[in-house]
Formats: sequence, structure tokens, C-alpha cells
Amino acid sequence: MKLALGLAGLAGVGAVAVLAFPATARRAEGAGRVFVPTRDDEVLERLPARTEGRRTRELRQLRAALAERPRDAALAVRVARLAIELSRARADPRYQGYAEAALAPLFGGPVEPPTAALTLRATLRQSQHDFPGALADLDRVVARAPDDAQAWLTRAVVLTVLARYPEARAACARLERLAPPVVVAVCRETLASLTGQAAGAYARLSRAAEDARLATPEEGAWVASTLGELAARAGDVHAGRRHLERALELEPGDPYVLAALADLELDAARPAEVVRRLSGKEDNDLLLLRLAIAEAIEHAPGAEAHAALLGERFRASRLRGDVVHRREEARYLVALGDPPERARALELAQANWEVQREVPDARVLMEAALAAKAPAAARPALTWLVASGCEDPALQRLRRELE
Repeated sequence: MKLALGLAGLAGVGAVAVLAFPATARRAEGAGRVFVPTRDDEVLERLPARTEGRRTRELRQLRAALAERPRDAALAVRVARLAIELSRARADPRYQGYAEAALAPLFGGPVEPPTAALTLRATLRQSQHDFPGALADLDRVVARAPDDAQAWLTRAVVLTVLARYPEARAACARLERLAPPVVVAVCRETLASLTGQAAGAYARLSRAAEDARLATPEEGAWVASTLGELAARAGDVHAGRRHLERALELEPGDPYVLAALADLELDAARPAEVVRRLSGKEDNDLLLLRLAIAEAIEHAPGAEAHAALLGERFRASRLRGDVVHRREEARYLVALGDPPERARALELAQANWEVQREVPDARVLMEAALAAKAPAAARPALTWLVASGCEDPALQRLRRELE
């Protein structure tokens, strides 16, 4: 059985949203204004040419076939699954649009959509921060197919994002007889690392990974990136770096692993390493954020331009009414914004906390509260930190500063 590990990994690096905005924003429009087209046929952006790989060609061919048979459920599921995989691998939200378009004809009619379509729609809803909608889809799946391992894994992911740990643990338990031992271990130990067992969780997952037979580089990268996250949470920066670099060897250029590694290096006071690794990757918004922060620390020549470009993208996102990037924008304002913008950073971090409650969400709320000189505003994150027992070193440092 093959699980879509890259789509529903419990490691936090796999759950980060990307800005749905062209990679090269219209700099000529000026940093203070967002470009708005005046005609329906106006070209918004010339997207960079990309060498068409095997999976891209396959997707193009499948989409062409689906255009002829839009209600072919099996074909629609193939298109959606491949599109979501490409969206994650390239951090390109256009592929999520392809997946949504493929699945849409299967819903709203007299025929119940297949469980695979429901699980894929739940994954899309998760990426859009529609967590209640994702759980509703997954409830439908497990009611019809109680042995659907992918649905239970995805359910564990969503519940973890919501800090509903007992329910997430129950979803992991359902995987025991349905999924390979290493998948069960990732599910369980990620939760353990968030609830007061960071060192033990890392040790147990390390042993499970040694015994695992991983069929594909993607599976190996998923386990390695999770090990990297757990090691860092346990305070072992060197092991965290080693595992994340191993994940990149298996899946070169993975944007989420690159972002996790950049965060680790920033916490280790190695901004020059972040600049070295991420220079030339400005097309990706997750990576541009980390690059701009590192360049500001280093006083690098491109720091101001990259910060301004990132600001343009966030403004364009707000103009479209997007709300899934509040965490990243709050971090941007705390690290790179002017002092008057710190109040907005706190508002964004607070709104984000109402929707999702992972370690990065707690961290940005605590940092924004400190930057705004409003320590009481961090109380929800501090309450979660105490209740969960999370031992993340950065969160514990921030807790001491706030107290």
C-alpha cells in the first residue's frame, strides 16, 4: 500500500501554505501599490519557462483526457493526486487549482464521490486552512471505509494542527494494522514530541527508521525530515541539520525541507548559511521570507529589495482576500517591518492562532507580543505551551522572556 506521505506528513514542514502569487511580482508598479488589471484579457505575468519533466507531461496528458471525460472518477482522482504532489514538490499553487478543477465535477451530483476524491479534497481544504471542511470529508471517508489508512493519517495531521492531541492520537492508533510500522511511528512520535516527550520521541522514531524498508526516495525524505524536526525540538541542532540535509539528498530542492533547514540555521545564528543556500530561490515565497530575514541580519546588498518584494506579495494576497498566509506575514512584519507595523503583526498572529495551533503558530504569536510590547497577548500560546508540555527550545526561551 502506498500512502501519500508528502501530502499528509505530520512534520510541520509539510503543512506550510505558499502565497498564490506569480513568482516575479511587478516591481515596476512600485513597492507601495498592488497591480490591478484593467482588462480581462490583460497578461498578468509571464511565467518562467520550466523544463517539462515526466510528471508534468503525465499531468498534461491526463488533464487533456479528463477534459473529454470530466466525470470519469478514476481519472479525476489520478489528475488531482498528481497535481497535489506537484504542488507540494514545486510550491506552486497553480497545481492545487488543477486538482480542485479535476475533483469539482464529482461533487454535488446524485452519485456519492469515491472515498479517494473525498480524501484528496480534504487535503486541499487542509492546505486552504478549512480544517472543519477537511475533517467533514474525512469523517465521510472513514464512515464508508474504516480501513482507509490515508484518511486516518490525514485526519491525524489536521487534528494535530488544531492541537486536538487525544483525537490525533486515536487516529494514529487506527493506523496500527493498516500502515507500515514507520508510518505509525511518525504519526505517534510527532505527537509525543509535542506533548513532553521530545527526546524519547526522537529516539524511538530513529529506531523505527533504522528498521524500515522505505520503497521510494519520497518516503525516505518524509521520514528524514520528520526526524530533523523532532531532533531540533529535542534540542539536538546537529542531528536536526543532518536529517534535513539527508532529506534534501533524497528529494533535492524540496521547498518545505529547505524552509525547515533555513529556520534551523537562523536559530543557530548562521544567517550566512541561509543566504548561501537560498540565493537564487526567490521565486518561492517561503524561501524568500527566510532569505530576506537572513540578508537583513547579514546586511546583505539584496536585503531591502527582497523585503520590499515580499511586502508586495503579501499586499497582493490581502487584496485577493487570502487568509492562509497570516503566520508568514506576521513573521515578516516582526522581523522586517517598521515599528508601527508591529501592532498589525500581533493582530495577524492572533487571528492565525484562532485557526491553527502548531509550534510555528505559537512562536509567531509570542514573538509578535514581545515586539508589540504586549506580553499579555501571548497568553493563549503560553497556556497551550504549559498544557501540551511542548519542550521546543525556542518556545521555552520566549516563555522566559515573556514572564
